[in-house]
Amino acid sequence: MAESTSQRASAPPPATAGALPSGFGAAMARGLRCTCPRCGAPGLFRRWLKPVDRCAACDMDWSLQRADDFPAYIAIIVTGHLLAPIMIALATDAALGPLGLAAVLFPSAIAMMLGLLQPAKGVVIALQWWHGMHGFVRERAGG
Repeated sequence: MAESTSQRASAPPPATAGALPSGFGAAMARGLRCTCPRCGAPGLFRRWLKPVDRCAACDMDWSLQRADDFPAYIAIIVTGHLLAPIMIALATDAALGPLGLAAVLFPSAIAMMLGLLQPAKGVVIALQWWHGMHGFVRERAGG
């Protein structure tokens, strides 16, 4: 019989003094940089979107994370909001035809999406860890 997520969750390994982030923003910034949200060590991902099972520095179990499609939604929303003014400016001010507009915007959108996916997933993993979701134990610096 398979263990449930709540049964797999155990007390987190002890963190070294000062290793835990000082607040929610610090944890999110660590995730955005694709570093361990708990200790800040590099290497949250072993492949492009596949997180490591355990942090090499603090031994935190990251296999509990359940980011699913949320990072893609974040990347789509950010890409759309950043490209919308550029699309409007190019469509109204530039002397580009539809094909020229597509030649500029499609590669830009694809590059932005691909560039934002991993940092967005790091933020979602940090968010889940910070709030103690999906079997993570909620930890705070100083107690």
